[in-house]
Parts: sequence; structure tokens; C-alpha cells
Amino acid sequence: MSDVLQLTCDLIARPSVTPDDAGCQALVARRLQAAGFACEHLRFGAVDNLWATHGDGDGPVLVLLGHTDVVPPGPRDAWASDPFVPEVREGLLYGRGAADMKGSVAAFVVALEAFVAAHPRHAGTLALLLTSDEEGDAVDGVRKVAEVLRVRGQRIDWCITGEPSSKAVLGDLLRVGRRGTLSATLAVRGIQGHVAYPEKARNPIHQAMPALAELAARRWDEGYERFPPTSLQISNINAGTGANNVIPGELQVLFNLRYNPNWQAARLEAECEAVLRAHGLEYDIHWHRGGEPFYTPEGELRDAARAVLAASAGMPPEESTGGGTSDARFIAPLGAQCVEIGPVNASIHKVDEHVRVADLEALPGLYRALLERLLA
Repeated sequence: MSDVLQLTCDLIARPSVTPDDAGCQALVARRLQAAGFACEHLRFGAVDNLWATHGDGDGPVLVLLGHTDVVPPGPRDAWASDPFVPEVREGLLYGRGAADMKGSVAAFVVALEAFVAAHPRHAGTLALLLTSDEEGDAVDGVRKVAEVLRVRGQRIDWCITGEPSSKAVLGDLLRVGRRGTLSATLAVRGIQGHVAYPEKARNPIHQAMPALAELAARRWDEGYERFPPTSLQISNINAGTGANNVIPGELQVLFNLRYNPNWQAARLEAECEAVLRAHGLEYDIHWHRGGEPFYTPEGELRDAARAVLAASAGMPPEESTGGGTSDARFIAPLGAQCVEIGPVNASIHKVDEHVRVADLEALPGLYRALLERLLA
């Protein structure tokens, strides 16, 4: 069994459902310390974070970014094998986190060990940042560590995130940015009453529907460079007592915006609330800013990533800003250029999550090739 396959299996065997790291970072730290890395454990609340560095700091700072937490497996009997007992079948490694993203974490470690062994006096600083809070609220993970690094004055020039980004073949997609995410919890106040006497009540459902329809139908922009247009999606609506003869006193709505660099969160909040006010709603709203959009322009990092992925996949990669969010959204504001490179995204968060063993065994070489181009 290859080193990267064995380490991935060892990580999968630790049931690190958010925010429990379950010993994954300690395992990684032991290996990296033996390779000469300085390892710092940063625990905030129930979340574990690992900041491991190698180099004297003279030159660019390159961070490999990942997470050790996984989403819950769901019903165990729906899996063909135990989600936390890694198993190889027909060239595929099965287990929760195989693709998202314990395989990438293991590949990071193997690549880092090999690179510093070959280049003990490499240029700049090489770092690994891991968290156990990527799949959850993302409050005490990379968001908090990034603030610590900012206060320390820690510069980051380049960041490579190991999220599963490939589409069909390892290296066929290079993610060069991500949309911002903004979530709202809206409560529209009405007056409860009997449905037979609507003049004595105020139905918050009826009042809110035109405003919600306007927000959902709005064309926010036409996109931005490689970004798709900004979109608003209503995800939850709840009201009523359960009885069909009672006008509810309150309507609760959850919605989310995924937005490109045409916008900032504060502007979107103001635009949405202007619509609510224009429709005369009495409301309370709580906003959660999940992260601003980021975009990595042409430059040394993108050039290196493009060349390495083209060599791996046999064709130039698609360069995309699609998908959801990643923890790179917290690193980009520190001034870092960020890209995302990882295995095929076909089974993440699903029953029987898996990764191709051949892809897994190719990942350390791919990451090391990037390190060679940037820091050797």
C-alpha cells in the first residue's frame, strides 16, 4: 500500500464529524514535525486548527489549506461498507472524507515531506493550515486563524486549497475564485386572527409574497469576468399554527445570495431591505456574511497551476469560479492569491463517498510539482 493511500485510510478511520478532529491533526503534526516543520495547535471553542511552517521566512509564503472534518455519513446501513472503515474496491477507496478532503490532506503531507527532504533550504516559507470547522459554521476555524495571522502581521502570498475540484479527470479544472455568500433569516410580523375575519388580522404571508417574488426575480447583474450572475435563492419558508382556520402572526423566511465581485455584502443587504420596506413590511432580519468573493488574476501562481495541471490531465484545465464556497475566502483578504486543486468531485457528501486510488496516488506528485515551480 502506498504511503498516501495508507495515510488517507488512517485519517478516514478517525470519525472526525464537524467539529471533532478525532486526532487527525495530531497524526499529521507528528509526521510534519519529524520532517522539520514547526507545528502550532490553535484551538478555539470546540474547533482544532493546525498551523505548520517550514523555512526562514525570506521570500514568498505559500500555504496549503485543508480541513480534517467531514459531514455526517447519514444512515450507516445505506453504505455498502462502514463509512469510517476505509475499503478499496475495484480501484476506488471508499469512506467518509475520501474525496472531501482527507485524500488531499494526506497528499499534502506526503508532498511536503518529499519537498523539504529534497530542498531543506528552499526559498520562502511553506505552510500547512488545517481546520476541523470547514463543513460546519466556519466560525472558529480558518476564519479565526486568519484573524490571528493578520494580527501577527503574517503575510501570505499564495494559497492552494485541496478541495475536490476536478470534474472528470484529475487536473481538468482549476478554480481561480469563489463567489461570496450572504444568508438572511427574515421574520415578517403580522397579526394573528381567524381566517373568517381577515379585516381583524394582518396576514404576513400575503404581505411578504410580493416582496419575496421581487427579490427572487431580480436580475442582480450580468456576471463578472469568469463569475456567473449573482443569484438569490429562497431556501425555507415557515408560518402557521398547523390549523387551517388561523391567520399566522409571523412568517419566517431563509434565503441566500451567491454573489460576484460586482457586490459587497453591505450593498446587497441594503438593496434587499429597501425592497422589504418598499412593500411596507414590518420585519426583523439577521444577516450572516459567509465570506466575500475572491478572484485570482493572471500571475505566477495561476501560471504554475495551469502548467502543472495541463501536464497531469493532458490538456489545459478549465478555469472556473463556480461551485459553493471554501475556506480560501478567509485567506484571500490577507492579500493572498488563491487557487483550488483537488480530486474529482463526484461523490462528496454522498453515501459511498469515494476517490480513485490512481488519482489519490497521483496527487502528491501534482502538489510537489507546484511547490517545485514556486519555491524550489
